[in-house]
Amino acid sequence: MRVLLVGAGGVGTAITRIAARRDFFDGFVVADYDLARAEAAVAALGNAGSRFRARRVDASDRAAVAALLTEERCDVLLNATDPRFVMPLFEAALAADCHYVDMAMSLSRPHPASPYEECGVKLGDEQFERAAAWEKSGRLALVGMGVEPGLSDVFARYAADELFDEIEEIGIRDGANLTVEGHDFAPSFNIWTTIEECLNPPVVYERDRGWFTTEPFSEPEVFDFPEGIGPVECVNVEHEEVLLVPRWVDARRVTFKYGLGEDFIGKLKTLHALGLDSTGPVTVRGADGTPVRVSPRDVVAACLPDPATLGERMSGKTCAGTWVKGTKDGRPREVYLYHVVDNQWSMREYGSQAVVWQTAVNPVVALELVAGGVWAESGVLGPEALPPRPFLDLLTAYGSPWGIRDQA
Repeated sequence: MRVLLVGAGGVGTAITRIAARRDFFDGFVVADYDLARAEAAVAALGNAGSRFRARRVDASDRAAVAALLTEERCDVLLNATDPRFVMPLFEAALAADCHYVDMAMSLSRPHPASPYEECGVKLGDEQFERAAAWEKSGRLALVGMGVEPGLSDVFARYAADELFDEIEEIGIRDGANLTVEGHDFAPSFNIWTTIEECLNPPVVYERDRGWFTTEPFSEPEVFDFPEGIGPVECVNVEHEEVLLVPRWVDARRVTFKYGLGEDFIGKLKTLHALGLDSTGPVTVRGADGTPVRVSPRDVVAACLPDPATLGERMSGKTCAGTWVKGTKDGRPREVYLYHVVDNQWSMREYGSQAVVWQTAVNPVVALELVAGGVWAESGVLGPEALPPRPFLDLLTAYGSPWGIRDQA
């Protein structure tokens, strides 16, 4: 297998460090708009980087990406950019007759009249509209294959296959006790994506109602996270799992709740109130008085520290998991399937902070399953459409075990 990785930021760099220890691929092309960043990711691998090479590519240029896939004889495109570039990369892979994997799906657009009651364009809708073309190609577009979405969806399918006869609710619950020394506000993940998912109308699924939306940060609850993280208040947030899980797993209700904390929520609300979450360009004056068009959200991202650089000042753990409630053998059952990463461990072992490492390991596991023919389906599929046990076994073999906690 030959892989084109587009995006050499925090997650992309962590992907190279994880993949360098595996032997399922022959070549790994690391491409970024900033060639120096791609070169740095490859150089950091040292002697382990002999199968890697750096290239420059503009992720928004579908034709250029398709040409690079063909030139490098790649079998699969792994998208490690932010969601703005999902569709050109997704289409480039199809045009080049390659498989495709991403960790976030095509962007949503709120309902124009009732944004907090009805869905407009949902996450992934644009990709699923192309499902027939992907099925005809015989190639796999594996969408939402990070940690959340991704591993959380694998957990949902595993629970349905092996732990439950009937499922009442599947709830993704994400929490952490991470702190960053020297920063009052330093998101551990891409702020552009964080703003997008936290300030958009959250989506909830109910079997009798379908998909619908609520107010941001709705339905607060305190969830007790394992391995010393403890109780964290979680709220509804827009996320891909709610759009993916019901397509392949039968459940009465599906939700996603994120442990943000009161202070984080307050800062996001302030950004929204000031219009600094907007992606539409505004005109400002440069130092020489020349008008410049910039996106307020990009300015916010530029003012905050790069999450990939925070590892040395970060401490604590992050937990991603799937809470499932239902029945087994006629008896009520409630479990939490989870994956915890300690920042001290991920920094020591890989030089990557916990959140980006936890995101990065899952697409690499998926690529290995595709390379080995274990995941051999075609079309536009979420992780829950594929057999979960091989994935969970391989994740453990990577040295990153997962757990199950009975909630009763």
